[in-house]
Amino acid sequence: MSETPRTQRATDARRPYRPEGIDDAFAAPEEAPAERPAPVATAAGTGPGDTGADGQRAADGPSLPALGWRGTLRWTWRQLTSMRVALLLLMLLAVAAVPGSILPQRSQDAGAVIEYLGDHPTSGEWLDRLGFFDVYTSPWFSAIYLLLMVSLVGCIVPRTIAHARNLRGRPPRTPARFGRFPATAAGTTTASPDDVAAAVAAHLRRGRTFRVDVGEEAARPARGSGPRAVPARPATRTVAAERGYLRETGNLVFHLALLGLIVVVALGQLFHYRGQAIVTEGRGFANAVVDYDTFDKGAWFQPSALSPFSLTLDDFSSEFASDTVAFAQARDFTAFVTVTEPDGSASQETIKVNHPLSVDGAKVYLQGNGFAPEITVHDAQGAVAFEGRVPFLPEDSMYTSRGVVKVPDVSAGLEQVGLVGYFLPTAVVDAEGNARSVFPQPTDPLLVLEVYRGDLGLDEGVPQNVYRLDTASLTPSVEDDGERVKVLVRPGETVDLPDGLGTITVGEDMPRYVALDLRYDPSLAWVLTFALVALAGLAVSLFTPRRRVWLRAWEDEGRTVVELAGLARGDDAGLQGEVDRALAAVPALVPDAGTADSTKVQEASR
Repeated sequence: MSETPRTQRATDARRPYRPEGIDDAFAAPEEAPAERPAPVATAAGTGPGDTGADGQRAADGPSLPALGWRGTLRWTWRQLTSMRVALLLLMLLAVAAVPGSILPQRSQDAGAVIEYLGDHPTSGEWLDRLGFFDVYTSPWFSAIYLLLMVSLVGCIVPRTIAHARNLRGRPPRTPARFGRFPATAAGTTTASPDDVAAAVAAHLRRGRTFRVDVGEEAARPARGSGPRAVPARPATRTVAAERGYLRETGNLVFHLALLGLIVVVALGQLFHYRGQAIVTEGRGFANAVVDYDTFDKGAWFQPSALSPFSLTLDDFSSEFASDTVAFAQARDFTAFVTVTEPDGSASQETIKVNHPLSVDGAKVYLQGNGFAPEITVHDAQGAVAFEGRVPFLPEDSMYTSRGVVKVPDVSAGLEQVGLVGYFLPTAVVDAEGNARSVFPQPTDPLLVLEVYRGDLGLDEGVPQNVYRLDTASLTPSVEDDGERVKVLVRPGETVDLPDGLGTITVGEDMPRYVALDLRYDPSLAWVLTFALVALAGLAVSLFTPRRRVWLRAWEDEGRTVVELAGLARGDDAGLQGEVDRALAAVPALVPDAGTADSTKVQEASR
């Protein structure tokens, strides 16, 4: 059945009002559709709305067609590529990343994972099976990541194609009636309709903010009766203008940048590497996996990607405030290093907090510092059982530092010895024998150690934390009154250990150490770029108004009647002002007091 002229006009008016997926709230008001024809009766009487030969509706009611596997796939794809599902997947990805920040990860600290499994044997086993100790490489996290990428691609591509098609299109045609629009204005003028249309079109084209289409409508006879009657109208000049396509462009740019951000972050996690090393003064390390204390790498990392440079810590300086206002507050930390390139060339560099050193695309950060006194332990037979620099980790602003010395059994039949305690840079010992540090610089250093003996587990082949001593199965050395023995050692001194376990000597120098963190992530520059692009696209999308303005002008009894209407997507406080400024561009205008305020139009014209 062919459409009536009114239905055809309603369809034509509706078609251009849904560019780039804009919702129905931005569609122009339409004329009342023509009355639908009554359903045609069929002999079958089985379809919805059909009647049988006896005029009665079929008893079995409407029958729905089967969806089928193709329909199921099509429905699934439409759901997956909807913006609603994309937002849900984005939120789900953020939630899925939470366990990775709470539970220890095997790629970052395998020892902490082993310790967690030992402390929580039941729950730890199930968490390990579900991949909670390798969250970012687990199948379920990767599945969410890939689904989010597919959803964004499936959502962006059709919108981009539709947006490109609409950019080449013309503004929507002028609706038949302006009465239902949120912003209207009217007036009369002695200028001709052609001059009115030309003046308003020139005003809207100014600054290239509107796309303008000037057209003409043929004379129209009166139609209908009653409240829905459409009066007769002579030949009319029209102007249709639209602006705000940049809003959808910014929206698409934002989503494309978000997709790019997801891709480069994934690639960065595949190729990145990160190593931590503790280096004492006068010593260094080579950029090799075996020289790092801990090393974290991506799934596609190759050891050959490491540039074979070396780094030596020449000196470390620290400054602390000594005045009473900001006593012991850190002022500056500087590590003076020598970097030796693969070709043998060396350069003197410095590393400061928040001022990393860049070497072959990687950045070396200064993460921490402390003291590493030279300690030598002789066993009961005089043999050297332990010798080396021991890093002590600071625990407070006065650099009260805790450390552990694990002495293996060198001579047959001797017990292993564990020393645990504190290094105090500026020590003060009270009358009860309690010691504490009162300043971070080593003006009067002192080692305070407790002594344990027994099996330290050094021969079991299980990795241990060098900064922790498990004393549960060890025997402490105690005084006659039951108090644990505290060994006090100053630099350059040799002190006997209790129970005839040997002696301990501390070197006169107090070497400093630095904790260096080397990071390489090829995605960092791209992450910043896509983040800035996404922010710019979002700003354009949020602050670009989407407006449409229409004009109709025709002659009536020796004068030209002018009507304007405007429509915006969502709330737009400036829409009426836009329409008023367009009306003010009409030459020799006499505003219609019923639909436009003359003062407002005069102000808009200025």
